[in-house]
Amino acid sequence: MHRRGYVRIFIVGMFVLAGSLGAWWASHAVMAWAYEVTGEENPLARLRGFPHYLTNPLRPALLLAPEVPVAHTDDPPFGVNTFLEQEVEPEKRERTVRMVAAAGFRWIRQEFPWADIEIHGKGDFEDRRHLPYRSAWEKYDHIVDLAERYGLRLIVRLTSPPAWSRHDGEARGAFAPPDNPEDFADFAEAVARRYRGRVFHYQIWNEPNIAPEWGSCPTCAVDPEAYTDLLCRAYRRLKAVDPRIVVIAGALAPTLSLNPYPPNGLNDVVFLERMYRAGAGACFDALSVQGYGLWSGPTDRRLRPYVININRALYIRDVMVRHGDAHKPIYIAEMGWNAVPDGVGDKRFGQVTEEQKARYLVEAFERIQREWPWVAVANVWFFKRASDRERDQSFYYFSIVEPDFTPLPAYEALKAYLNQPPRMYPGVHTADHWALRWEGAWERLGDGERRGSPGAQVGWTFYGGSLRLAGESESGGRIRVELDEDVPRELDLHPGAWEVALPSQVGWHTVQVTIERGRVTLSRIRVERSEGVDGMALGLGWLILVVGIAARQGRIWRL
Repeated sequence: MHRRGYVRIFIVGMFVLAGSLGAWWASHAVMAWAYEVTGEENPLARLRGFPHYLTNPLRPALLLAPEVPVAHTDDPPFGVNTFLEQEVEPEKRERTVRMVAAAGFRWIRQEFPWADIEIHGKGDFEDRRHLPYRSAWEKYDHIVDLAERYGLRLIVRLTSPPAWSRHDGEARGAFAPPDNPEDFADFAEAVARRYRGRVFHYQIWNEPNIAPEWGSCPTCAVDPEAYTDLLCRAYRRLKAVDPRIVVIAGALAPTLSLNPYPPNGLNDVVFLERMYRAGAGACFDALSVQGYGLWSGPTDRRLRPYVININRALYIRDVMVRHGDAHKPIYIAEMGWNAVPDGVGDKRFGQVTEEQKARYLVEAFERIQREWPWVAVANVWFFKRASDRERDQSFYYFSIVEPDFTPLPAYEALKAYLNQPPRMYPGVHTADHWALRWEGAWERLGDGERRGSPGAQVGWTFYGGSLRLAGESESGGRIRVELDEDVPRELDLHPGAWEVALPSQVGWHTVQVTIERGRVTLSRIRVERSEGVDGMALGLGWLILVVGIAARQGRIWRL
């Protein structure tokens, strides 16, 4: 064979090799990207789900108002649900709280069941169900004590009315609302007075838009207007006890049904809209939702109102913004994935492995902080149960610790993630943000501001793009700003309000601000991040999708 023939073979071979590598890259690129936008583990499910994601811009745009400052979002967002009231032994309660704190959680969402506190009749707070008789408050006093001892904040869930609060007892179900909503308001006030100055967050009821949480009889329709009435009564009582209390409405269960009668429920978006029309907007400081991933992971960004995934909170946020509540946060009451084994038949909560559950919970916290600046707290569902008698129920397998205190993979993964140094993420923050490191002479002012003197410093690590700092300065104020390894910037500030913009690429950054002259107040820190998918990205997505499918089907060389 002539040399020219060998050269041709070589050139063709190189083209084939390059084409093969390109097809392999395209195939793997689309699969990796598809997980980031569909949350699907199965390759075929990723390919089916990717076009759904690419149609997001074709749907009505949701109003999320990421540029609006949101209250109560400067604290760590890491919470977990506990069932401490079910632990009979005080030692086990303390061991639970100690493990919660060691894992790096900062909040516990804990039910204070009305039926377990005001047990036998109105105003009766003695527990006479067993000998010896004792105060019904005793157990809950211990829970509040433990939270304080281990540096945890409580989100107290006020639910579960006693049978005496209804004329027909439990004929309509154990969770049906009381005949007189003032009885519930009295109970809420009693709890708030007992723990005034110690507990500041109260959730009013749980999942009022579904059965059995609003009754389970055939005629027990969920009622947004009745719930709003109960919410507003409790709100007024709690605020009268302590205006600092954060009243949380909810938590709305993600529901597709429009049939308000059991065993169904009312669509959470519709329920919330009716709440607003009934005047609920004046009766809560924050709204609570459920954050179950069910059949897809935390990176599922497909917006499909007829499918329940972790994105459900976006539709709730949209309703809030449209009603003028962009400044109010969302608390994710329950967030989790279910590691139910094959031997348990009920798979209604989805099914993942324990390792997937561990990875998903970490990814969920990271996504929430990067993309949802309006979420104040997300609570893992749940820490542990008091015993293993529910092993035959799928509900049991949301836990991250076994009843005997054996940690599951999710506990260990969260412990490694939550104990990292504090970081700031996109959003509008105040000088009270938990990631800020203060040095020198700083004076804390009201409304999340701090005023410093020459030599005072503040530093932090953040994820995002451009950074904007704002505050006020006395005459002759000057600051030095160091961003990453860039050359420090010396900035002379005009008297009065000032603002500084520091452009940078999206990623991890460190910043240090030093006051060099005058007295300077830091009021707002805005971390920006570009969002959305533009036409070029959509086109690239479709191209990768087509090439990837073709490559996987072995047809790339026939195109």
